[in-house]
Amino acid sequence: MRGIYYPVTASPFKCTNAYMEITPCDGLNPYIRCFWGSEKPYVKTDAFYDIIVPDTCVDIIYNIDYTDNKIMGRFCGINDSSFCASDKYNQGHLISTFAIRFYAWGAYAFSQDSLKDTLNGFYDISSRFHWLDIELGQRLFEMNSLSERVHYVENLFLNRLLKVRENNLINGVIDNIILNKGTLSVEQLAKDSFISIRQLERLFNEYIGITPKKLNNLVRYQLLWNDILRNPDFNVLDAVYKYGYTDQPHLMREFKRYHTMDIKKAIQYAYGNVGNIQYFHSGY
Repeated sequence: MRGIYYPVTASPFKCTNAYMEITPCDGLNPYIRCFWGSEKPYVKTDAFYDIIVPDTCVDIIYNIDYTDNKIMGRFCGINDSSFCASDKYNQGHLISTFAIRFYAWGAYAFSQDSLKDTLNGFYDISSRFHWLDIELGQRLFEMNSLSERVHYVENLFLNRLLKVRENNLINGVIDNIILNKGTLSVEQLAKDSFISIRQLERLFNEYIGITPKKLNNLVRYQLLWNDILRNPDFNVLDAVYKYGYTDQPHLMREFKRYHTMDIKKAIQYAYGNVGNIQYFHSGY
């Protein structure tokens, strides 16, 4: 089930000189949602601004400043709330970005430490991916295109596949969450996996950095957001039943909680305020 789950951001169709996505090779699909960044170095002329919604992913992000000859990297843990990201610095500098977006349950496989207590946090890359920072780090100056960087990093990860740290029980619970659209209780998830709730919560904190209840809710939100974006016949009342919400106000309240805006505004933001979008229903 993990293979058919495809979380998206608040701006899923964005493709600019500063941001584009590349899908990983088949061997890394279970772990990595995408690689992203700037295709080529560019001169920064505008301040960066975007809404970051909980996408059930974690990111390793490198910002390369050719003007100052500096590289800054960070690891971003899973988020359970939205926030506004902006960057007003380095105006006029020649820069580029390279990032790896893991599924939240995929990063642990390549990390060198637990993801415990990384919820909503930002950390030095070497704290959990020291091996990657050594192999990649300064090499980013030598590779100027996103595709070249992706090719290099894919080989690094593929060479470590035999060493990945995985937990079949966690993988099974994730599949169960996705299969049931985030509607199962933590009690049921634990029962289905023949494990206690306490043990399940401990493993989730270790491998993902979040409780199973929170991940359950985030997966449901992401599946709903995908449905809103992709389904031209999307109907709120149908979604209430499909995703196990109590009623329409419950769905609307939960969506706004994670997205900072209602459905109509979220669609406008996602499509860049393009007019005449067929998804706009008066019921929103």
